[in-house]
Amino acid sequence: MSVHAKHAAANQITEGIIWKQLLLFFFPILFGTFFQQIYNTADTIVVGRFVGKEALAAVGGSAAQIVSVIVGFFVGISSGASVSAAQFYGARDTKSLKAVLHTAMTFAILAGLAIGAVGIALSKSLLVAMHTTPEALPGSITYLHIYFLGMVFNLTYNVGAGVLRALGDSRRPLYVLIVACLLNIVLDVLFVVVFHLGVAGVAIATISCQGVSALLVFGILCRSEDIYRLEFKEMRIHKRPLSLMLRIGIPAGLESVMYSISNVMIQVFMNRLGTDTVAAWGTLSKIDSLFWMVLNAFGISVTTFVGQNYGAGKYGRMRKSVRDGLIMSFMAAGLIISVYALFGDDLFAFFTTDEAVRREGVHMLHYLMQFYPAYIFIGILSGALRGAGNVLVPMILTCGGVCSIRLCWLIFYVDRHLSVDGIMFSYPLSWCITAVLFILYYLRKFPKEKAGA
Repeated sequence: MSVHAKHAAANQITEGIIWKQLLLFFFPILFGTFFQQIYNTADTIVVGRFVGKEALAAVGGSAAQIVSVIVGFFVGISSGASVSAAQFYGARDTKSLKAVLHTAMTFAILAGLAIGAVGIALSKSLLVAMHTTPEALPGSITYLHIYFLGMVFNLTYNVGAGVLRALGDSRRPLYVLIVACLLNIVLDVLFVVVFHLGVAGVAIATISCQGVSALLVFGILCRSEDIYRLEFKEMRIHKRPLSLMLRIGIPAGLESVMYSISNVMIQVFMNRLGTDTVAAWGTLSKIDSLFWMVLNAFGISVTTFVGQNYGAGKYGRMRKSVRDGLIMSFMAAGLIISVYALFGDDLFAFFTTDEAVRREGVHMLHYLMQFYPAYIFIGILSGALRGAGNVLVPMILTCGGVCSIRLCWLIFYVDRHLSVDGIMFSYPLSWCITAVLFILYYLRKFPKEKAGA
């Protein structure tokens, strides 16, 4: 059997039962996100318990915000490679697929080196501009300098793993992430507890694990026997695939930056309400991360299904995958909301023994969870539109509907009528308006089946 025949027989995304294949694709992504959370949390726990609060602030404060904005932007750009790869893979266009793959991996390496150099040069200035406390500043500078040294590994892994998922392989990126997560915990303990390297130890552990992840993903792509295969001699920038990747990826990257800015603004207003509110809000972000992990996994799954079926010209399967993704997302959200309603107080008690913090946190959770279903339309429909190559409209709707409305509400209303509920209302307000816009646009513009599925 030829490679193309094997691919045609194995590609259940364009041929199999949609809801079953969505779930098979969804769970590895969900578990991967879970291990990513553990990966990120391990650094915080180790420095918090074994180094001190200054180190904790250095790793989890301004430095973390800078990393989040930069990495989020370039992960958004890498989604351009993922969508392009999914479409060419579904269309069995081997030549274009290989051009996208080699361009994306070359771009990741070059961008990683460039960002690393600029990041090291600007770290101190950025931290000072963010009013980082004098106690945390030295550690934050150390952490960022080391982190930016490994930026090439970070981008290489994210681009490579994104391409693998887009081609229907969500399991091997999960295995790589599990290895990296376990290794990160071991190295954190070794460098911080045994060798007493403090913040530097955590940063070295992080970039070491990112290096291992990048090499493993690289190896998977180089050893592939499918119609995609990475070859060193072919690694270069192809103009058309780069243009396509950036056309799709830059809007997604800008969208990520806008989300980060709006979340920072909300944190600024929460800070004005005192320690109890800040502690409750911070704890809420840990508890409701389950909902966001699940929705994100469904969104990536739908993007991949739509992308491959779009490339194959199977528009009916595209719409069915969106429908099934929405149904399963609502079912999962209902289950999660039920757990929050029944055990919200117990969940907060796991994080804090302070009665005031727990009470306010439960109020926040119960207030916001009733509006989570509205965001499902945004997460799934935006993912579907990107999978079909339509990236500009989702960016405009999200940045205009979610981010801009939220910022306007905070600046023009909350600034004059400061309250927890007033701040939180920015979420349902922006979610509901944006969801309606996405539904209307999807119904009018999403490709319809020309012939039988």
